[in-house]
Amino acid sequence: MTGLDFIALLPLLILAAATVIVMLAIAIHRCHALSAALTFVGLGASFGSLWISACRVPCKVTPLLLIDRYSLFYMGLITVASLVVVLLSYGYFEKLDGDHDELYILMLVATLGSAVLVSSNHFISFFLGLELLSVPLYGMIAYTRRRPLPLEAGVKYLVLAAVSATFMLFGMALVYGALGTMRFDQMATQLVLPGFDPWLVIPGLTLIITGFGFKLALAPFHIWTPDIYQGAPAPVAAYVATISKGAMFALLLRYFYQIEAQGQAPVMTVFAVIAIVSMCAGNILALLQDNVKRILAYSSIAHLGYLVVAFQASGQLAIIAVGFYLVAYFITMLGAFGIVAVLSGSAGDADSLSDYRGLFWRRPVVASVFTLMLFSLAGIPVTAGFIGKFYIVAAGASVAMWSQIIVLVVTSAIGLFYYLRIVVAIFSDSAGSADAGPAIALPGSVALGFLTAALVFLGVYPQPLLGLIRSLPPG
Repeated sequence: MTGLDFIALLPLLILAAATVIVMLAIAIHRCHALSAALTFVGLGASFGSLWISACRVPCKVTPLLLIDRYSLFYMGLITVASLVVVLLSYGYFEKLDGDHDELYILMLVATLGSAVLVSSNHFISFFLGLELLSVPLYGMIAYTRRRPLPLEAGVKYLVLAAVSATFMLFGMALVYGALGTMRFDQMATQLVLPGFDPWLVIPGLTLIITGFGFKLALAPFHIWTPDIYQGAPAPVAAYVATISKGAMFALLLRYFYQIEAQGQAPVMTVFAVIAIVSMCAGNILALLQDNVKRILAYSSIAHLGYLVVAFQASGQLAIIAVGFYLVAYFITMLGAFGIVAVLSGSAGDADSLSDYRGLFWRRPVVASVFTLMLFSLAGIPVTAGFIGKFYIVAAGASVAMWSQIIVLVVTSAIGLFYYLRIVVAIFSDSAGSADAGPAIALPGSVALGFLTAALVFLGVYPQPLLGLIRSLPPG
């Protein structure tokens, strides 16, 4: 490895070193606070090293990884989100009996896998990053194993993740058989050769899209989502909803842009159908739920459908729309699940709609933060969610995707109803709800304060982030 490669890989190397350090610390002395602190410091050091790596990019580290401004941006987003999840996890697991140090090892490995995914330029690194992300999630989802739902959720995710991986591997094999290369940057060259017959590539890409559909919880591959979100501990559900999906979507954008899949009409038709079905299924099924975590699960399906609409629109505007909306989605989902985490106790998560009845009269600040997050998910102005949705509509309109835009607008209006159901419960009469619930730990308060400030700032002044995303071509 050259010095240039070493500097470019510094964020990933620090994440790997932090994993080993936390593991050794646990072996020497079990201490929840120490494990959380070491994890936080390791993630912070990885985030800080992004500026060092930015001086040496773009850099191809073997044929497997491409470290450029695009990958560094999404590494930064993933790392900051992981820092927030660590803060939420500390307060959440402090309320539970037993040792919880191993959770942070799993989280660091999953974050390393996410960083590998957003840097992938090859099918091998794609699959290695995918497994580095997926395998720790099995343990994280089932971590509170003494409760019945987490164990069930972990087994379901294990089975469905294995199924999705087989679809992806078979699709990769077909694409490799047709093109003779596994490098993303060489596939586009093969596809435009005179006389090239895509009969093997199209089914291969379809299988790869199926695997992406499972990982991103896009309809009709979304069946696992509500059960996993409901069963997983609230901070872990936040991790699955944001970091794992964000890494996969960043890779999806890079892969399909580099191979110029926008020129393949059958592939884009598949994406169009997935987007429409996801928006409809996510918003309509959420109307039937009384569990807050399940509502957020179906909401995430709809929001990933919105992202697929922007993804299909080629050009700079699509890249801006996807990048900004992913940031807004991260903030709002982390904030929403963060509220669930800080209000949860040792007996179980605060995921029933009745748990939030009269919350404003018991905890006005927490209720206001939750309301703001729900408004952002609904796309109400002066929030980051509104700006993100505006750019998605603009990206779709730029290429005349009118049918998908109409579905987006109509389903967004439907989504407003179930968000307002939670808001109405929050501000309803507090009679019989005098108990304020468990005390909120300082790390959780810091995390929610940071997310709230970011949400409002990006809703009022989005230009700095938009300017940064404009400089991030995916390939």
